[in-house]
Amino acid sequence: MRRWIVSAIIVAGILTNSGSGLETDYFLPAVAEEQIDISGDNLSPARLMVANVTIDLTFSSGTLEVSRAQVLEWVTTSAQGVVRYYGRFPVSHVRLLLTLESGAGVRFGTTWGGHDPFIKVWLGQSTKGAMLQQDWVMTHEMVHLAFPDVPDTHHWLEEGIATYVEPLARLAMGQVKVEKVWLDLVEGLPHGLPRSGDQGLDYTHTWGRTYWGGALFCFLAELEIRQRTANEHGLQDALRAVVAAGGTMSVEWPLAHALAIGDRAVGAPVLTELYNRMKASPVEIDLVEFWQRLGVEAQGKTVTFHDDAPLAAVRRAITAAALEKVARQEQ
Repeated sequence: MRRWIVSAIIVAGILTNSGSGLETDYFLPAVAEEQIDISGDNLSPARLMVANVTIDLTFSSGTLEVSRAQVLEWVTTSAQGVVRYYGRFPVSHVRLLLTLESGAGVRFGTTWGGHDPFIKVWLGQSTKGAMLQQDWVMTHEMVHLAFPDVPDTHHWLEEGIATYVEPLARLAMGQVKVEKVWLDLVEGLPHGLPRSGDQGLDYTHTWGRTYWGGALFCFLAELEIRQRTANEHGLQDALRAVVAAGGTMSVEWPLAHALAIGDRAVGAPVLTELYNRMKASPVEIDLVEFWQRLGVEAQGKTVTFHDDAPLAAVRRAITAAALEKVARQEQ
């Protein structure tokens, strides 16, 4: 979930170092040296340095069963996943507040942009370490920082990018397997299909069309980019280009500007054309046919891949892209 800030949020106990946008154009390795403050009690503030970002972490009042070290590892690993996908963290400084409440598990989060980016995540006080390892919320909220603030009409794309990119970022960190990435798409994307009365993504603001409709747009863009460029480029290249041009949640942009930057990066106007098709009218999508062409067969919670499918190479490239790009740039 994204929110925009035009002035600093005042929250008791939060460190207030100011942050700016992207500082450099060079690649920042995902496996950077983290400077983690583990002194003090379990809920004292911490400053984490991951690649090009400083994360100032604070906690609300309460208690936590999970150890401080596990919490810091969770936050750091989530940030590293974002760095792996985008080649850098989208902003140089972010404040993170963990709001503790009864129960167990990572509940939900909200991200604000502006000149002082801020993430708030609600965390159950009885959360176990395994729950943090399986969490997707922290990565989802951090991905929100990697796209400019656009008019509310296009909120579906902000949420769609976070929904689509999050599992790929977690895959790069070894938190999920390839089979899980595709199973989630098989199970989730049908929620993004248009229903009766749909008026297109810009004008149908249901939960399904906002989150999974946005993810469906990303999925279709991914496939189209890869087919038009003979698998040379993917959506990741377009999104990296937007961030490299300064298109983070710290700034307000017209959507057309962001899409144009992504299109130039891949050498084809896929994003703009797809947006024009889907923005104001429902587009029927045969997902079953896509799964067959990609060679993805899901039965219950089991996924089988068929490498003789027409788009099997595209399927493999989608999940391999982040790891391959990191490996090339670290050589």
